[in-house]
Amino acid sequence: MLSSGFTGAPVSRSLTYGIVAASILASVTDVKHYFYIQVDPHLWRYHQIWRVLAYQLCYTNSTEVLFAAMTFYNVRVIERLWGSRKYASFIVLSYCLTAIIPPLLLALFLRPMSLNRMNYLPAGPTPLLFAILAQYHAIIPHIYKYRIAASAAPPTNEPFVGLTFSDKSYTYLPAAQLALSQFPGSLLCASIGWIVGYSWRNEVLPSSVMRWRIPGWMVGIQTKKREEDFEVLRRRLESENSGAATTTGTEGPSGGEANRRRTLGRQLLDQFRNPF
Repeated sequence: MLSSGFTGAPVSRSLTYGIVAASILASVTDVKHYFYIQVDPHLWRYHQIWRVLAYQLCYTNSTEVLFAAMTFYNVRVIERLWGSRKYASFIVLSYCLTAIIPPLLLALFLRPMSLNRMNYLPAGPTPLLFAILAQYHAIIPHIYKYRIAASAAPPTNEPFVGLTFSDKSYTYLPAAQLALSQFPGSLLCASIGWIVGYSWRNEVLPSSVMRWRIPGWMVGIQTKKREEDFEVLRRRLESENSGAATTTGTEGPSGGEANRRRTLGRQLLDQFRNPF
């Protein structure tokens, strides 16, 4: 946990670099208009359902890219605690849920209730980021707190008037900027992501969904090779035990020394052999 950089966090590294690269590529190729969602005309008139899966792939301005990269870097500690496979599985599950719920909620409920004024959903993985941030809020404790006083030198006999922050505020402040950058659509995305993250943590989702994991090879875990290594180690231990038992039989030590050197299986066999 004290390691610097992306040590022990390959998924976080790929996620951070991928967001930056995808946003730069979308800007250079002038395709940023494909990544945000307007319920009308994109969904109702043109039936561009593919935007639901595409709107979280990149941001459309450099400020959001910077704050998102900073936040993904700050929450990399979650991957170190969980392991890359569980962390990547959570990201895939959260991406699928946050890809469907915000556009559906906006199109069917919020837009009619706002008399068609709420029609826009900004691009960027803000829902996914807040789903991860919910885990960071629940798992990682703060180390210290500091205060910002409202006046330069408050009297000592009066109660403190000001704001109190913790060291985790450096992670929350860039994320809050993302949540308010394109209000109200960005706030809707952030809220849904936070709810999805806490639903996963409190096991509100079905148990089959909670237990699902991506294949190990996708995060560099070679399951088959590890099983082969364990099998080789098991055979080596068995051969050493059998060799020790053979040596004990040829040398013929006496009493307690022989019992200590004999394997457990040979001792059990001798126990049942004597009565017969």
